[in-house]
Amino acid sequence: MSAPHLDIRGLSVNFSTPHGPIHALRDVSFAVPKNSVVGIVGESGSGKSTVLWSILGLLSANASITDGEVLFEGRDMLRQDATALRAARGQDMSVVFQNPMASQIPVLTYGRQMLDILYRKRDLSAADKRALAVDMMDRVGIPDPATRIDQYPHHFSGGMRQRAGIAMALLPRPRLLLADEPTTALDVTMEAQVIHLMRDLAAELETTVLVVSHNLGLIAEMCDHVVVMYAGEVLETGPVHEIFHNARHPYTRALLECDPARILQKTRHLPVIKGNLPDLGMPPQGCIFAPRCTQVLARCTTDAPLPQTSKLEHSVRCHAPCDAQTARAVTPDQPTSAGVPQPMPDTQPLLEVPMLNVRFRTVGPIRAALNRIADSYVDGVLDAGLVVNRGETLGLVGESGSGKTTLGRAILNLTYSNAGSVRFEGREIRNLRERDFKPLRRDMAMMFQDAIGSLSRRKSVRSLITEPFIIQGVSGLDLNAEAGRLADLVQLPRSFLSRYPHELSGGQARRVGVARALALNPKLIIADEPTAGLDVSVQGEILNLMADLQSEKGLSYLLITHNLAVVRHVSDRLAIMYMGRIVEQGDAEAIFARPAHPYTHALVSGVPQPDPDLRSTVAPLRGEVPSLLNRPAGCEFASRCPFTKDKCKTIKPAQSMAPDGRTYACHFPLI
Repeated sequence: MSAPHLDIRGLSVNFSTPHGPIHALRDVSFAVPKNSVVGIVGESGSGKSTVLWSILGLLSANASITDGEVLFEGRDMLRQDATALRAARGQDMSVVFQNPMASQIPVLTYGRQMLDILYRKRDLSAADKRALAVDMMDRVGIPDPATRIDQYPHHFSGGMRQRAGIAMALLPRPRLLLADEPTTALDVTMEAQVIHLMRDLAAELETTVLVVSHNLGLIAEMCDHVVVMYAGEVLETGPVHEIFHNARHPYTRALLECDPARILQKTRHLPVIKGNLPDLGMPPQGCIFAPRCTQVLARCTTDAPLPQTSKLEHSVRCHAPCDAQTARAVTPDQPTSAGVPQPMPDTQPLLEVPMLNVRFRTVGPIRAALNRIADSYVDGVLDAGLVVNRGETLGLVGESGSGKTTLGRAILNLTYSNAGSVRFEGREIRNLRERDFKPLRRDMAMMFQDAIGSLSRRKSVRSLITEPFIIQGVSGLDLNAEAGRLADLVQLPRSFLSRYPHELSGGQARRVGVARALALNPKLIIADEPTAGLDVSVQGEILNLMADLQSEKGLSYLLITHNLAVVRHVSDRLAIMYMGRIVEQGDAEAIFARPAHPYTHALVSGVPQPDPDLRSTVAPLRGEVPSLLNRPAGCEFASRCPFTKDKCKTIKPAQSMAPDGRTYACHFPLI
């Protein structure tokens, strides 16, 4: 390993709380070689982001660094004054934030923000700075950068905002780039593009990169070295191939075994790591992972293990490191009841949605008249049709902005639909008046994408999960007893009933959302990105819970997601959506085995594989989705399709049926 560009030695960080100090980091040590990409991986709450903010000197006011050094090019950043830290930030080291919309200034154009970043370049004129900014936006793949640099963040899609964030971070040509979950909110195609972009630019600009993620596919695709953290401690470090092919710590093995992308055979129940992270107010003696470890020994609970380093610079903190003969690190989670019921396609479908259209007004009628705009609407959902059978899980998949959530909300009468039909148990329910639709909400429920944001901050968990009974006017119930029943149903400790949303983790908040959705015993649940932002073990717990409840209660799910690694295991059928249209629909296994539509093929092939030997050399899908305001005359996917022909650009493809029963909209299918 070359000389470290960044060397973290014995870093320990505490956070002061009313209940006592939280020991967030304890004796964290690892090195980042120059011009390399190093990834920090671990479950939520492991302290990954705290390491980044310690390097930058941006810890919160209640944090205190109790020990350690952070040596960047030989300088201890923990001993620098405020002036020196300000000089280093942005110039010597820069950061790509997890949420670009929150980290970018909404009232300033990108041009103004990027000129402000270059304020130290006093020898450059404003025109020279603008030229540098335009060049960097061009490098990150933003089309027409000379024009788009004068636009605001809200004019950009989520993936484009993240590209702009990378451009701003790399504009001063920092020697160290820190990336905090850079692809968490992105769909699979945009994630692949961002991974290739960061990797290529880091090599071109000779920038050292330290990336934080719980996405094992991203780590395998991008990184040269890996640091595995758990509950504030480093458990294993080493070259990426060693970590993924010869993991020696039981926790690292457990993380890898829980990743659904590594599970080749379809399974309704994903493996999970049993138990929870320990209370960092009082960290246990001995190995921090011992309470959840399947290989635990007596000494693990009393003696803290010391690092053991091999000749391959592979270091592990474990009393009994794993080898090729070691048993599995996790036990596959078993269904709580006798299997999942098979869908019943021969009976009347539970939900039928033929040819649904949802339009949104883009400008007011007066402005449209003044500007002679003939059609002041845009089609968010266009001629979309799907069917959900009883006891079935239908996965609705597509890139961000494809209309998935809009379709789900239109089904639940939360968004007005302009044409088509929505039939629930044979009854037409499209655009019913709310007083007529309200009784149906007992049978149809929604799990929202933002688990914490969808919960009232002023209400306790007990009040939140019993609120549906009050809204529906259900009387004669003991609400406290119902709260306990629902908490038990979603495996949430009853002690959590007195907590408020800000006191919950992402997985716990998701369980509260499931409990709310189940309160009135619905027949259909529309789950909008139920695993968004969750690490592999927690997302396995949530999906296993949903499968168990489907088995016990015969639920049907419309599962909206862009996580293809997950949807393969939990869905009976798939519907692929692009620019508001369903472009392919059919059996999930058949679609994954042999996609018919080129867009489906790009989605399936674009899933980052948690194996560094399977790195893709190019992003599977390039370019941006065309504007809904100016839909192409022919196939909407033609401008991005590698198989496009002249016919595709002028004639819109009709829905066709394949011999295996699936439908697709493509002139030249791949089957």
